[in-house]
Amino acid sequence: PAFRLFQRGYYQVYLPALAADWLQGPYLYKLYQHYRFLEGQIAILYVCGFASSVLFGLVSSSLVDRLGRKKSCVLFSLTYSVCCLVKLSRDYLVLAVGRALGGLSTALLFSAFEAWYVHEHVERHDFPREWIPVTFARAAFWNGAIAVGAGGAAEFFAEGLGLGPVAPFMASIPLLVLSGVFAVRNWDENYGKKRTFSRTCGDGLKCLLSDRRVLLLGTIQALFESVIYIFIFLWTPVLDPHGAPLGVVFSGFMAASMLGSSLYRLAVSRRYHLQPV
Repeated sequence: PAFRLFQRGYYQVYLPALAADWLQGPYLYKLYQHYRFLEGQIAILYVCGFASSVLFGLVSSSLVDRLGRKKSCVLFSLTYSVCCLVKLSRDYLVLAVGRALGGLSTALLFSAFEAWYVHEHVERHDFPREWIPVTFARAAFWNGAIAVGAGGAAEFFAEGLGLGPVAPFMASIPLLVLSGVFAVRNWDENYGKKRTFSRTCGDGLKCLLSDRRVLLLGTIQALFESVIYIFIFLWTPVLDPHGAPLGVVFSGFMAASMLGSSLYRLAVSRRYHLQPV
């Protein structure tokens, strides 16, 4: 019972943050198109977001450990809320700054929350380490379910209510505020080891170059992510001229992703014994 209560406290903060993130997926390109930007200009805005995510991703672990995991999660709520509000502007430079803030927020989303959970699970509550994957597996399931629902919700706000492509971004803000409020009220602060940025990067580079498997895995992951980012940029301009409901299409993508994860888990289960080689 104590573990389940602890899990619920984590999900109360993490799941609204994920929902806010997914709500913004279907209509980002459409919004920039609505503001009359050319495809090349939109591509630069996308690159600003991706580059910012890479840059802040390098320093996010050190930043989170020094600032505190709880404060970092609250900072995520603030920066992502500002990123959403910026979408109301039609100024190109303001939108570029918004994309940079989005990159920072993404780096925090995929580092601070899980780091907070692992520390609390092991250090404060002394639960068995084997229970950590249980929490993350459930979070992964709900992540997929929320992503599917977010596509339909974005479609409803943008097209159903006729509020336009900026509406899903405004709908994300209350979820981000909710996530931040729950973190402030219910979470305790914890910190990681304070290591210098140069040492962290040095250790990472040493690991990358000393083990050929790590280098190959990183290369494969980079190639895969490149394909995904190209797809993310192109799917809206390809389908939108045909009148495709973007939110529903996005939900379809997310449902297919959940199906792929389920098939993988089935394949490596004891029943089929298909192991990755």
